[in-house]
Amino acid sequence: MTTRDTMELKEETVRAQYEAALGLVLGFDHAPRLAKALVSAPVAERSPGIGARPTFRSTVPGMATRSTARPGGVRLAERVEGLSDGLVSPVQAAVLNALRRSLAIALAMGETFSAQSGLAELKKANLEGRVPEPKRAEFGELLQGEALVVLFTFGNALAYLIAPHVGPGTVELGEVEEVLTDNAPLALQGALWELDQDIGALASDDAKLVAVVSAFAEALMKKVQIRAENGARVSVFTGGSWKVEADQLTIAGFKPAKAAKGGSIVMAFKQPHEVVGNHIAKYQSMRLAKMLMAYDFDRRLNPFAELGGFIFTFMGDGKPGTGKTTLIQMMAGLLDGYCRQAGYPFRYQNFSIDQIDSYQGKSGQNAKAFIDAVLDPSVIGFGTIDDIDQVAGKRGDRQSSAGQQEVTAVFMQAFAGAGTVVRGNCTFGMFSNYPENVDDALRQRAGARFLVDGPQSREDYIDILSLLLGKNHSIPVGEHELFAAQEIRRAVAASFEGHSRPHEEGLLKVWDRVSGEIGPLDTLAKIGAYLKAIQQADERFTGRAIKNITDAVKVRAMDFELPDEWMEEPDLFLFKPYDEKLAMIKGLMTPITVEMVIQEVNRYADSEFRYADKSDEVAIEAMVRDFGRTEEAKRRYLEGKG
Repeated sequence: MTTRDTMELKEETVRAQYEAALGLVLGFDHAPRLAKALVSAPVAERSPGIGARPTFRSTVPGMATRSTARPGGVRLAERVEGLSDGLVSPVQAAVLNALRRSLAIALAMGETFSAQSGLAELKKANLEGRVPEPKRAEFGELLQGEALVVLFTFGNALAYLIAPHVGPGTVELGEVEEVLTDNAPLALQGALWELDQDIGALASDDAKLVAVVSAFAEALMKKVQIRAENGARVSVFTGGSWKVEADQLTIAGFKPAKAAKGGSIVMAFKQPHEVVGNHIAKYQSMRLAKMLMAYDFDRRLNPFAELGGFIFTFMGDGKPGTGKTTLIQMMAGLLDGYCRQAGYPFRYQNFSIDQIDSYQGKSGQNAKAFIDAVLDPSVIGFGTIDDIDQVAGKRGDRQSSAGQQEVTAVFMQAFAGAGTVVRGNCTFGMFSNYPENVDDALRQRAGARFLVDGPQSREDYIDILSLLLGKNHSIPVGEHELFAAQEIRRAVAASFEGHSRPHEEGLLKVWDRVSGEIGPLDTLAKIGAYLKAIQQADERFTGRAIKNITDAVKVRAMDFELPDEWMEEPDLFLFKPYDEKLAMIKGLMTPITVEMVIQEVNRYADSEFRYADKSDEVAIEAMVRDFGRTEEAKRRYLEGKG
């Protein structure tokens, strides 16, 4: 790991570039060389103070920027203000301020690079016509390096500054094409020309404007990163680190800094008492939310992940209407509240069926963008995949589209691939009413299983009736203590105890046979024999299933609640050094018992047998319907001929 000494990019250096940055925002002319125009320039009179040509002069000897395209006016301020009906909205003002500030930071970074790399002296010599011949190649390479540094810094600062305004909507821009590296001023003009085109083509309101600007900044950074890998002279930039104190922005080579801030979530959060039934799922979701908060941003690791008790992926399954959405709203609400208290950035993302695209490769790109956004080690992330049986296709299933197959491949690689790194800053939840329709290998990548079966007892139904009726009535409750049955510790203990024996008929037969042959399962050898018997009954019960079971057991070994005051007062735990947090967690751990192992084996195996039974039954029912239709069609056909 490279250690960087962070220097300050002084505020006066940045503000000295405000005039040049404002000039770029207000207007200049640019003839595109690599990209094609999408829209025309804004129809508005040029402000008196804006010249007809760029005031920047190329410092590359003998280089003239020629293009067959006609120069067009780029007036970003007018383009943005044109989205309103007269007055500039707060969002538009924020975008324009972010553009000016980002350009000023980029130009200041360019000056710093120029001074430290020796480019400044070569520029001066070039203006005086005295660059030695042996230095001309180096001069051109350094100019290209400065252009890349300025472009990336602009995209990085813009993504960072605009992040607090980004909403849930997204836009698809494609690749940034007008990336010119002759020199820094021309590079910025090319980028701003393309941004102006994207805003004109795609931004119909303030929300879309922010989405376009954010997406453009991301795409620009990616394109510049690729260009910088081709041996450009940028070692001064990649080897250093600068901080803009006023924005708390750290510039560390070609590494995005935008994730240090995150937009707000638009969601109707639920409180834990509003989740009726689903005791184990609710309990594990509440604990997982607190586990995520133990993540150490400096070490970029979670003590729970190091100790082996962290849930990276889980699957929640149940019938329609049993509370999967409510569970998501509860967990997202808890994380949002904890992160606000601690001042941590929180990012929630959902991947749904509308992100499956008919264009080849696009669905996979959408899935990869979703995964990358949640995995970002600079945020606390929660990603959900609702109706995963519709989103991800079964391999070999002819009814699955190419897009669904792409998504399955991306998720499998991300959740348990060769390059998967579990830092403990995020978790992914897959939810489905029909988990039997999910690809077996993808389903087994869910490390934990949450059975979301909704209200079960008489008390559950009274509680949910009272909760949903609200307060606008005077109907007496009767002989019942509201929400007493939802007391989480008591309910969870009873739920876990219920898994001391299997629930599914197929697994129960295996249990009875094995326990009848070898007696109580009280040693590792006997439990191993039970696992082998399960595998013989269901060949899909592989080594990955054993890993998921042991991970769940380790989670049970950490069957404790991090105290609420640790979340409410971050100094008590969240802000402590990593090693102290690790020691505090170890002090709360409980030993693993035989009962824990048996219960987790049965919980996991029950879910697999439940999926298999449903899958087979669904397939049989479908074949029966098809045979019935065929027979009826034959009967009608013969009657018609008669």
